[in-house]
Amino acid sequence: MKQFQFLIILLFLGAASFAQNKPVKPIVSQRPKVKPVKATATPPAETIAAPVTETSKSATEAVPPVINTPVVSTPAINTPAVNTVNKPVVNTPVVTAAAVATTPLLKKSKIKTPPKDGFFARKDVDSSVMVPYADVREEDVFYSKRIWREIDLRDTINSVLNTENSKLIEIILEAVGNEELTVYSPKDTTSGKLLEDNDSFKIALTSAEALRNARGTSEGEADAKGKIGDPTLKRLRPDEFLKFRIKEDWILDVKRSVFEPRIVGLAPMKLVEGNWQPVFWIYYDEARTLLSKKKLVDPANDASVLTFDDFFVRRLFSSNIVKETNPANKTIVEILNQTDPKDPRKLYESERIKKGMADYEQSLWEY
Repeated sequence: MKQFQFLIILLFLGAASFAQNKPVKPIVSQRPKVKPVKATATPPAETIAAPVTETSKSATEAVPPVINTPVVSTPAINTPAVNTVNKPVVNTPVVTAAAVATTPLLKKSKIKTPPKDGFFARKDVDSSVMVPYADVREEDVFYSKRIWREIDLRDTINSVLNTENSKLIEIILEAVGNEELTVYSPKDTTSGKLLEDNDSFKIALTSAEALRNARGTSEGEADAKGKIGDPTLKRLRPDEFLKFRIKEDWILDVKRSVFEPRIVGLAPMKLVEGNWQPVFWIYYDEARTLLSKKKLVDPANDASVLTFDDFFVRRLFSSNIVKETNPANKTIVEILNQTDPKDPRKLYESERIKKGMADYEQSLWEY
């Protein structure tokens, strides 16, 4: 046990002597110097000789010699001088916190779309397709009757053709002005005589002539010498066209077993010198393409998609018969020789013709 303690003491003494004899390295600064420092020569200091003793010898032997490390100097970098004489001075504004707080922020303007008027906004029925008539061969027509009717827009049922937003006469006149429809003269001059009422589609009119007939002419004014000038055109007033005349054929198709009407022509009428006269005629088959794309205002249903063509094809109008085919080619008024426009006999005759066609249709079938 004593020997073990003696060994431990020797180990501690050896470690202490080793620590004293270990040389100490000087700490060199790692920070580079910007400017080189010139070393100035200093005169060596006078050394005083001291007597060498044993103590001093042991001290010199114990302390290791100091290592002089060289001073690291960085070379100076010569940067060229910037010439600021010829350059213009730019005054850059200094942005402060107060200026940022006071300047308003620019917001992007939104493109606002108008709101939808109502629960739904139905557009015009431009995408509707016209339903063509069924083909009828001449040999299949067993019975035919030509009828002329007049539609009065002052009647409640027919007033939908003269509403503020959809007037039939405005649609027709606009199409005639754009040369989308071919119009025909209501007067026949090919045979050398003038007929006041003709609907045979023989004489085609230009758009200018048709609009002139629709506007009408007034007598010219007399000058100072009493000479009457040329007639002048009147202003076009759609409210003057309060009647339409329809020419149609009632046919019995034995192949399909159908007794149905086919509208042939349509003519707007105007009051001229106390009598209602057609202004021009249009062929209905040609006008169907246009009328099937114009929406009709239905007072009973705002969501209705009825067109003007549906109004005529489905027979939704109210009318009076003014003429049927007869050997004398006369109207009901001419046959009855009526002079009073309020005479009810023409209405009775119109209803008699209607009932005669209905009775004929009923007599065709057996139940």
